[in-house]
Amino acid sequence: MTTEAVPSELLPHLRRARDLIDRDYVRGPGLDELAATAGLSKYHFLRCFAAAYGQTPALYLTHRRIERAQDLLRATNLTVTEVCVLVGYGSLGSFSSKFTALVGVSPSAYQQRYADGAPRIPGCFVFMIGLQDRDHQDRIGQDHDRDGSAIGEKR
Repeated sequence: MTTEAVPSELLPHLRRARDLIDRDYVRGPGLDELAATAGLSKYHFLRCFAAAYGQTPALYLTHRRIERAQDLLRATNLTVTEVCVLVGYGSLGSFSSKFTALVGVSPSAYQQRYADGAPRIPGCFVFMIGLQDRDHQDRIGQDHDRDGSAIGEKR
């Protein structure tokens, strides 16, 4: 099945499932959940996803986790073990072997090579604030309360 073989009306549904992977890469949504998000049977979803994006949902999830790990290793002072857990891996060995296979160097070698000397984000800040932008009210520097109204605005 090629990209042309995937009906165009399925592409928004497949994109919704891919967006779910992007949002919840730490948890790693399962095939059943992804297929339900796309509104397809899991086997039809698997075939269509692979045809549309050139990789299975599991491989896409792996690539997403490793990309995020690369960002964290470059920009923070977290240890490789902390990064491993933050991107959704339960085993340091599995993380390291997958990282090495996809990137070509071990996570610690990658961190040493690409740490450019610029001030890095302290690990405690990453753990305190979190990895993802939750929504516009939770971003640092916003002038809005939790309910979305401007600070000082009458409700």
